[in-house]
Amino acid sequence: MLRFAANLTMMYTEYSFLERFAAAAADGFLAVEYLFPYDYPATQIAGLLKSHNLQQVLFNAPPGNWNAGERGLACLPGREEEFKSAFARTLEYADALECPRVHVMAGVTPAGVERSALRGVYVSNVAWAAEQAAKTKRDLLIEPINPIDMPGYFLNRQEEAHAIVAEIGLPNLKVQMDLYHCQLVEGDVERELRRYLGTPGITAVGHMQIAGVPGRHEPDTGDLNYEPLFDLIEQAEFKGWIGLEYRPKAGTSDGLGWLRKRTGS
Repeated sequence: MLRFAANLTMMYTEYSFLERFAAAAADGFLAVEYLFPYDYPATQIAGLLKSHNLQQVLFNAPPGNWNAGERGLACLPGREEEFKSAFARTLEYADALECPRVHVMAGVTPAGVERSALRGVYVSNVAWAAEQAAKTKRDLLIEPINPIDMPGYFLNRQEEAHAIVAEIGLPNLKVQMDLYHCQLVEGDVERELRRYLGTPGITAVGHMQIAGVPGRHEPDTGDLNYEPLFDLIEQAEFKGWIGLEYRPKAGTSDGLGWLRKRTGS
């Protein structure tokens, strides 16, 4: 059976962030993800997870100066020490929240810098971070993101992400496959799923996320038919979580009819 996690950055925005844990639990979710936890003490979030019987399944490493447009540090030359310091904080939160995987954002390509130079920095930083994560038995994820929602983002395509994972060759380094981004960049999500889920039960995909295309609303809206995709993911015996990283069209709970139908709850 597929396992779905509520994304508390995009869902339940009717509530304050700290109130969203209770709202997700009330709708029957067993797991949550979100972009960043760093505005709150890890002990406070851990307490909310425990009191609402929720599992933390994913969050992102610090992205740099988000308000200034930064979307990660991993590919940025000259920021290596900042990246390492930020990632140490990530692992502290992952330990406190008992989160088994974290995502490192690649960053926006700086103007005037050759992509080959950025790739070398990126691969080096990701390899180092994966080694650090392995020490605490955690997976490190990298995610291709479409350049429409995030202009200039360094990593856009599934093929490139999987090539980097293969090049580094660490078993805890995996791809975060967001089917919304995949559809916008590559199309034919079914083809990409068949290509990268591989042998049933064994895959370099460590986490998935979904949203309707276009609009990034509930997955039963838009042009992408998720039902056969869900069937394919089940057939591949995918063991990870599927994050619901979408913006509800109206109230979050009212828009969960597709999930209740899928899970029979």
